[in-house]
Amino acid sequence: MEMKINELEKLENEGVEQLPSEERRKFLKFGMVVTGVFLGGTVLSLTSTRTAGAMSGPVPEAGKFPYSPHYTMVIRGNRCVGCELCKEACVTTNNVPSYGYRTTILEKKRKIANEAVETAFMPVLCNQCNRPPCVRVCPTTATYKDKTTGIVRMHYKRCIGCKTCMAACPYNARYFKEENRAVDKCNFCWDTRLSKGETTTACAEACPGDVRIFGDLTDPKSDAYKLLYARDKVAWVLRPETGAMPNIYYMND
Repeated sequence: MEMKINELEKLENEGVEQLPSEERRKFLKFGMVVTGVFLGGTVLSLTSTRTAGAMSGPVPEAGKFPYSPHYTMVIRGNRCVGCELCKEACVTTNNVPSYGYRTTILEKKRKIANEAVETAFMPVLCNQCNRPPCVRVCPTTATYKDKTTGIVRMHYKRCIGCKTCMAACPYNARYFKEENRAVDKCNFCWDTRLSKGETTTACAEACPGDVRIFGDLTDPKSDAYKLLYARDKVAWVLRPETGAMPNIYYMND
């Protein structure tokens, strides 16, 4: 049964009033309900209206995936305690220099009851977008989207160091690596793990709180699939307004 726009708007939660009504209605047209605004409006909490009969939104419809395997990562942000073991594992596994990063953790402090301060942590990394702006702007095809896995990868020898891809990335997920004079980024540990038979990334394996859930959306048995397609779960993506269609999903679980 389809729900009218005014009925869907009743699902909005605290914080959504920060967005203009017109902008909220744009999300509704794409099958999304905005349920929260975080970090100064740069991160939106979205849930698909598939529970109301729609099957569009940030999460692909089950069984209809652009890639096979269709790799993804679900981040359960409320579980993150900022231990940074994920970052350490990434650095060790992928030879990341001290000035660079493939993944990091954003922090935000906010006041709660009795003037106490709470710190919220948000892991971020390359979003492996289905419509990656970095790929579109690269003049040498050094950055490309793998046609089989959908992972956004780098041909390091083709990179001329123009840094155009860095400017185009909506997630600030790239850095220039001096050692090989090329841009580097997260590739879900493709070179160091996945292509060698491993089934998960270094950061996900190292996380003691199961914050990062890596998996294949074409596999209904994977934990990532089960989380994203559970009817009682709400998932959102970062900066959906860019149209990049990211494959990193966030939820509170």
